[in-house]
This record gives sequence, structure tokens and C-alpha cells, in this order.
Amino acid sequence: MSGNAQWSDLMPRVISALVMASIGLIVILTGGWLFTLAIAMIAGAMTWEVMRMFMAPKAISHGVLCGFAVFLSALLPSILVLPILGAAVFVSAAHIERDKGVFIGFSLWVLLACFGFILLRHEAALTWMLWLVLIVIGTDIAGYFAGRILGGPKFWPAISPKKTWSGTVAGWAVSAIVGVIFIGPTGTGFGLVVVSVVLSFSSQMGDIAESAIKRRMGVKDSSNLIPGHGGFLDRFDGMMGASVVFALFWVIGLLSSGAS
Repeated sequence: MSGNAQWSDLMPRVISALVMASIGLIVILTGGWLFTLAIAMIAGAMTWEVMRMFMAPKAISHGVLCGFAVFLSALLPSILVLPILGAAVFVSAAHIERDKGVFIGFSLWVLLACFGFILLRHEAALTWMLWLVLIVIGTDIAGYFAGRILGGPKFWPAISPKKTWSGTVAGWAVSAIVGVIFIGPTGTGFGLVVVSVVLSFSSQMGDIAESAIKRRMGVKDSSNLIPGHGGFLDRFDGMMGASVVFALFWVIGLLSSGAS
């Protein structure tokens, strides 16, 4: 691959990333219903992309249904969350002819991760959300540049041929630095560095999981909604992987005990 071709997607990626980061920062800082609505809309867009990848009809209407289910789940008692999200997924799954079990599992992961992100924004201090976002963004950026500059052995070539061990380890290193920076603001100890690396790995596994689905369905990107990044699933797969593990840590009290 020539030098120019290697970096041909850099400019659209940077522009799209700056726009998304600016909007995302405003939404995260504002919180409340704006944050809930934004995540519900993203959940709907990602469900639409999943439906398209599985070549299902009425993808838009089911994307709206699943987005509304996430928004509704944020308003109702927690005992109703899984039934509501599950019902939306199973209604959509009725139109899936191939790999229905894979579709159900993947779609539930998408919706639960989105709901978990909403829950954590409402329950956790803002500092924790910024920490999580910086880990995911740092992992992605470090992996992108280290993988292209250093190259080397592939991390999981059968599923994601572009990912390298150098990029993977670079993501862990950057997340560890983020963890060190946030020890003081979160009131935790050195264990936060370890958790940061775990979340970095979870982010990478979220990316790998989506890559596996795309390879199985024979598509390159989940959509072309975001220039240089593909679709919302392509952009937020890492965030979903990390947010699920973050929510688990939060629920068991591993992180919430240090919240301020």
C-alpha cells in the first residue's frame, strides 16, 4: 500500500470525528433528556443498520421502534427494561430470514449498551463519563496511528485484517495514561489504571464483534452515514463494548464507591 493510499481516509475521518466530538461533548455536558434522546436516536440508527446488514425489510420503521424502546426504558422502572428492549428486538427478528439468533443477540447487545450508557450518565458523576469516553477515543486513535505507522502482526486477521498487535497495545498504553490522569478526579487508586486497560480491551472487542458480524453478512461498513467512518455501528461499536463492562463494574460497586 502506497503512503498516500495508507492515509487516504485520514482527512474525512478527522473532520467527521471533530464534528461528532463537538456535538457529543455538548450532549454529554448537558445530560438530562437531551442526552437520553440523543442516545435513543443513535440506538435507532444502529438498529436500522443492523436490519440492513441482515437484509431485512422495513429497516427504518424497526429502527424507530428500537430507538423508542430505548427512550421508553429510560422513563420506566428498571424491571421493565429487558422486556421492553427484548420485545422490540423480537418484533424486528420476525423479519429476519438468515442467522436469526445472531441478529437477536447482536441487537440486544446494541440496545442494552445504549440503555446502559443512559443509566450511567444519570447515575455516575460526569467525571466518570468523560473518563470512559476518553478511553474509547484514545484507544481508537492510538490503534489507528500505531497500526499504520508500526504495522506488524495482525491481532485477529480472520475477522479484522487491518487490526495489528501494535495498535492494540498502543490503545492499552493510552488508556493506562487516561487512568493515571483520572485517579485524582475520581478519588480512586491505582486500580483505576487496570480497569482503564480492561475497558480499552472491551472497546476493542466491541469493534471485533461488529467486524465479525459484517464479515458474516458480507458487508464492508454498516452504512455510509458518517464520512470516513462508515455507519454509527462502525463508530460506536467500541463505546458499546466499553460501556457494557463499565456498567457491570458500576453495578457491582467496583467504581461507584469512588464516585464524587
